[in-house]
Amino acid sequence: MSLRVNLNNIAIVLHRPGSPENIGAAARAACNMGISQLIVVAPRNCDLTRILKMATHFAADLVEEMEVFDDLETALAPFQYVVGTTARVGRRRPTIPDPRKLAEKLIPISQQNRIALVFGPENWGLTNAELRLCHVVVTIPTAEFASLNLAQAVMILCYEVFLASREDTQSFTSRLATHHELEAMYEQLKETFVNISFINPENSDYWMQRVRRFFSRVDMQARDVRMIRGICRQIEWYGSRKEK
Repeated sequence: MSLRVNLNNIAIVLHRPGSPENIGAAARAACNMGISQLIVVAPRNCDLTRILKMATHFAADLVEEMEVFDDLETALAPFQYVVGTTARVGRRRPTIPDPRKLAEKLIPISQQNRIALVFGPENWGLTNAELRLCHVVVTIPTAEFASLNLAQAVMILCYEVFLASREDTQSFTSRLATHHELEAMYEQLKETFVNISFINPENSDYWMQRVRRFFSRVDMQARDVRMIRGICRQIEWYGSRKEK
C-alpha cells in the first residue's frame, strides 16, 4: 500500500513567540501547505487583531481554533513524535541538516502518530533543555547568515512536509508512545540510575542526554515504555530487598 505524509497529524508549535504578526504569518504558511493545527505556547503578545491581520482571512479559521498553553511539556504531552528546530548546531546538538530528509522520515510515522513541529522564540530559539524534549532536531541550511524569520522557517518546513504528502512510500510505523509517556519513563529511569549509582545525581540531566538520544533512535511504543518502567520497578524492589 502506498503511503504519504498525513497532514491531519501534523501540528505547528510556536514556543514563546514574541510577535503577534509572526504568529499570524506562521498560521498563513501552515494554511498554505495544508496543515490545520496551530499551537502557541506562552506567547508574549497574543493580540488576535494583529495576528489575524497577518494571517489574512484565508487562515482565520486556523487562528480561531489554535490552542494556547502555558508551558511546552503540557503542549507536547499528547504527541507521539516531536521535531525541534534550531539554527545553532554542535556536538550536543546533533541535527538532521536537511528538511527534505526529515519530511521523508515523517511519512511512515505520520500514519498513526501525531507529530509536532516545534519552533522557538525569535530572538534565541529553543534551548538545549527544550531540544531534549524532541525525538529529532532539524536545521535549515543557509549561506553565511543562518538566522531566519520565524514565519520563514515555518514555511520552509511546512513546504517540505507538503511535498512529502504527495510522495508515495511503502513503509509504515505503528502508534508510538506519547511525549507524556516517554517523559514519565525518563524520569523513572533517572531516579533508578541515581539510586544504583549509574549516573551522578548532581548532574543527572546531563548524563540522561545520552539515554534520551538512544531511545530517540528507537520507535518506542507504549508497551515498550511499560516494559522499561516495569524493569525499573523490579530493580528498585530488588535493591530495597538487598538492603533489608
